[in-house]
Amino acid sequence: MNAARRARAAVAALFLANGALFANLVPRFPDLKESLGLSNAAFGSAVALYGVGALIAGAVAGLLVSRWGSRVVAPATTVAVAANLVLVGLAPTWATFAAALFVAGALDSIADIANNAHGLRVERLYGRSILNSLHGLWSIGAVVGGAMGAAAAGLELPIATHLAIAAAVFAALAAGVWRLMLPGRDDAELPAAGLPRLGLVRIARTVVALGVIAAMAQVMEEITSTWGALYLREDLGAAAGVAGLGFIALQATQTVGRLLGDRVVERYGDRAVARAGAALAGTAMTAALAFPATATTIVAFGLVGAGIGTLIPAALRAADGLPGLPRGVGLSLVGTVLRLAILASPALVGFTADALSLRAALLAMPLAAALVLLLSPILPASRRPSRPAARPSARA
Repeated sequence: MNAARRARAAVAALFLANGALFANLVPRFPDLKESLGLSNAAFGSAVALYGVGALIAGAVAGLLVSRWGSRVVAPATTVAVAANLVLVGLAPTWATFAAALFVAGALDSIADIANNAHGLRVERLYGRSILNSLHGLWSIGAVVGGAMGAAAAGLELPIATHLAIAAAVFAALAAGVWRLMLPGRDDAELPAAGLPRLGLVRIARTVVALGVIAAMAQVMEEITSTWGALYLREDLGAAAGVAGLGFIALQATQTVGRLLGDRVVERYGDRAVARAGAALAGTAMTAALAFPATATTIVAFGLVGAGIGTLIPAALRAADGLPGLPRGVGLSLVGTVLRLAILASPALVGFTADALSLRAALLAMPLAAALVLLLSPILPASRRPSRPAARPSARA
């Protein structure tokens, strides 16, 4: 196994761990809420601080990656995420619970940016797209972590014990793969000549456009996770056991799309794939909302998942390659735009649902897809990264 393959395996493990760690906590939220005696409002405000922490830390994460390198930051913050997970489970009061979630969001955003920075570095060494499959492994990790949490809850395993076991497993995984990661600077695989620098106005315009593309993909996923089951059950009359199938369909197809997306992107380019995916997602949700029915809506959510699977990796790849920005800073800026949209979208959808109807509020999904179509020209037309000189071939 050469250096590129070892590094790919290492960063894949970090993506998996990043997806699994917080997902272990989600099925234990009801237990934590009950043990702390929190009201719905108190619990919701504590969880909201996770997003605030992610937003604040995400804005500076790129500077950390630029200064220390993704090889150091990615595994170190993953270990820190694991350690903080135990603190969340041990929190004795609302204040400590909220503080631990704030720190969890901050650490997770730093780990996320560092993982993507190293994944893109390995991708440049390979000379072909691999980032989509890495994001697919994150999705698999989230499923694994959620299953671990659900099993622990079903077995009535103490929260602290469960989270300590999960933290130990994934912290050991992160620490164990450090030696396999690529040494040196994160720009080591770039061509020596580089690319022409862009002006500040053009960089800002490009970062915002890429951030909106990534944000719209995440918003479509977040709307499905937050409101999909409610829409299916209350508006369409689906049974309780059926209402959750919309989000499951989206997650399943998004994961498959990411695992298969590298080959498609390599052949057709990020721009064409983004356009096709956005068109698929927008058309599917428009049809489902125009002709509402349980089965067709679940299918539409699944088609949305397939359509958005490659959008975030495409936006991150383009941001990381912006001339004039240190490695990691473009990722951080795009991530900030994405997180702002995530914080704003639930309230906007809820307000629209109260003022009009939930069905009307879900029109945000085809509108988000239309915005991706509008901004897609900012993405590169082809996906053929330049292979650095004097590097071994990494064709797997």
